[in-house]
Amino acid sequence: MFSARRTVDFVTSAYTVGDYLLDRLAELGVTEIFGVPGDYNLEFLDHIVAHPDVRWVGNANELNAGYAADGYGRLRGMSAVVTTFGVGELSVTNAIAGSYAEHVPVVHIVGGPSKDAQGTRRALHHSLGDGDFEHFLRMSREITCAQANLMPATATREIDRVLCEVREQKRPGYLLLPTDVARFEVECPSAPLPRYAGGTSPRALAHFTEAATELIADHQLAVLADYLVHRLDAIPQLEALLAADEVPHATLMWGKSLVDESSPNFLGIYAGAASDEPVRRAIEEAPVLLTAGVVFTDMVSGFFSQRIDPARTIDIGAQQSTVGTQVFAPLEMEAALDAVTTILTRRGASSPPVASTDDGVPLQLPPPDTPLTQKALWDRFCQALTPGNVVLADQGTSFYGMAGHRLPRGVTFIGQPLWGSIGYTLPATLGAGLAHRDRRPVLLIGDGAAQLTVQELGTFSREGLSPVIVVVNNDGYTVERMIHGKTAPYNDIVRWDWAEIPNALGVTNHLTFRAQTYGELDAALTAAADHQDRMVLIEAVVPRLDVPDLLAELTKPTSPDGSARR
Repeated sequence: MFSARRTVDFVTSAYTVGDYLLDRLAELGVTEIFGVPGDYNLEFLDHIVAHPDVRWVGNANELNAGYAADGYGRLRGMSAVVTTFGVGELSVTNAIAGSYAEHVPVVHIVGGPSKDAQGTRRALHHSLGDGDFEHFLRMSREITCAQANLMPATATREIDRVLCEVREQKRPGYLLLPTDVARFEVECPSAPLPRYAGGTSPRALAHFTEAATELIADHQLAVLADYLVHRLDAIPQLEALLAADEVPHATLMWGKSLVDESSPNFLGIYAGAASDEPVRRAIEEAPVLLTAGVVFTDMVSGFFSQRIDPARTIDIGAQQSTVGTQVFAPLEMEAALDAVTTILTRRGASSPPVASTDDGVPLQLPPPDTPLTQKALWDRFCQALTPGNVVLADQGTSFYGMAGHRLPRGVTFIGQPLWGSIGYTLPATLGAGLAHRDRRPVLLIGDGAAQLTVQELGTFSREGLSPVIVVVNNDGYTVERMIHGKTAPYNDIVRWDWAEIPNALGVTNHLTFRAQTYGELDAALTAAADHQDRMVLIEAVVPRLDVPDLLAELTKPTSPDGSARR
């Protein structure tokens, strides 16, 4: 890894800043780079194409490229997207902001004008025409954890700094790579990127353990976990804690599939006042509650309706933890989880078996000719999932329809409930599919959301992926209808012929189905299971104002201005 790789014939035998950056990305596990070509990045793209360990994945537009990088980064732990200066980088900004909000490590590489050209301060294309070429770099500071305008003398050092920050903070970074800096000759890496040495204070850990031991005593511990456990690579520590005793546990919608949802100790999804009553009671009335990596947002907490007593809570965060009102820092999540596991192990199993929140009543299958509904759609869909599937549900009825259903062990669930940019999941499914080619991606998306990013369907075909895509056709923006304007024209969309879309976008190996009844849906999902080597697009037609129960509950407290009625 740290010797100079084979050089390319069409440029030069020299090892360049661009090569150095690519080798560092490969070191971090990036084997695909997403993006769109532009004149300021074309020479750099030649080096990507020539690299033995990194592939170029061109996208239909920069926004889609950013979403794809986000989906890839959630599964790989690092990703990269390349755009051109100005017009390209601003197009990807929405995706980068979403990655920042939801702690996804994406390296945004911007091919920029040469330093010589910038020095003239002339009105170059893709600039604002005022001779200032750092407008967009300054914008990026609000939505990235580290930035660099690369210079020849310090380029390799700055690349290492930004990449290390992205890796440690799990948030995007920004690299402005001028054309002449990209081709500047440098030495190849001589050692791996330095690892973060750790930030846990032994004193803070000891005092935390003492306080947690006193609070837990012989009480049954309940756990509420969320997405930061995944982002900070602390899943093994959480699993060890849950195995140390009979520990009832739940997640927020944000952290869905973080734990094994087939476990008898799994309670379900906690969403504040919108939770199923047994889940709400188990979490809010727990003798001692441990929250791990939890971030309450409006849409995952029932508009901040959680009722959790801090005096009975151990809250474990990324760099600090609390026991009641006491704060312990610096204390990393892994160390705090390990400490609680040790507490439970030392005292021995003392908690009674968890009472299941599943009523055990088998699903009553509708007759085949029954018109399709949201409930029937998600009930049947969950039956079709198999271990290894990666399910991406777009923010809307798809996300909330799936949130309350238990997933089989080995299924990964991806949503975007904080940033909530509709259309995100279609390109993100591309990224997820390329991150793990051995896992079949499954996309659930509304008709309105799909119209925003559907151009990327052709890329699935080119890349040899065979996702299952369920387009929920409820004739418009149904979430918005439930919030305000059920019959308003601004919540309407143009009706598309979804069966023709794959052909128009260059998909060569696919099947399409239109399901208006339960029987038609059943047949379509059965066909999808039988054709693992094809893209399968299922248009699921449901009534316009039919919504999942959880979404109906969540939209009750909202007023037209989006504030909570409380």
